[in-house]
Amino acid sequence: MVLLSLDQRVLSHSYIPTPPVMLISKAVRLFTVLGFVTLPGLSLSIGAAHAQTFTVSQIEEITPAVPDTADFRPLAQGNLVLSVGHGQRLMQEAETAFSSENYTVAAQKLQEARQVFNQLSNLYQDLLNSFNGVDSRIADGLRQQAFETTQLRDEASYQLALVHRAQNQPDLSVPLLIQIIRSQQPTRDLGQRAYRQLFELGFVDSPFPRTEPVEPTSSLPQ
Repeated sequence: MVLLSLDQRVLSHSYIPTPPVMLISKAVRLFTVLGFVTLPGLSLSIGAAHAQTFTVSQIEEITPAVPDTADFRPLAQGNLVLSVGHGQRLMQEAETAFSSENYTVAAQKLQEARQVFNQLSNLYQDLLNSFNGVDSRIADGLRQQAFETTQLRDEASYQLALVHRAQNQPDLSVPLLIQIIRSQQPTRDLGQRAYRQLFELGFVDSPFPRTEPVEPTSSLPQ
């Protein structure tokens, strides 16, 4: 009887880990099926060096095939809390409440919408950071989704600031408006509208954009 050495026995029962690219592909597939990532299919261009270590059928074991239309995907339908559709419905409900001068409900709905869009924006940004330099097509889609949800978050923040102003609570409006300017920059439309609100509230002294020529900044008094 030939006795195997300890090294040979360990190697014969060693665990071969799943290639990282396979895990990434499965994760993308799952995100696509759930509707969190708006991609029609799974990109297998990543990890060409591991082309012989896994197949499409292996990836499909984790989830059913992606439907022909995204409308059947859970998160794409907008019925769940973590979806753009849910946040947009909250904003519509806030608009209805604001029209009825029910400012308390309007503020509550807008705060909830802002939280939904902020969470989505952060999640898409995290995914984007993971896929930069890995798959450009997926990264481009995530970048667009991060941008869109950021825009929705800032719009919800702006509407919430207006509600606080209607409630005669400008101290609650100011931090929201400054967050919008930091996110949007003063040169964009929403950033300019936010700054205009700060000017009207008396938090800043100079309007922007200025209608008259801007005087150059002088040096120290002589």
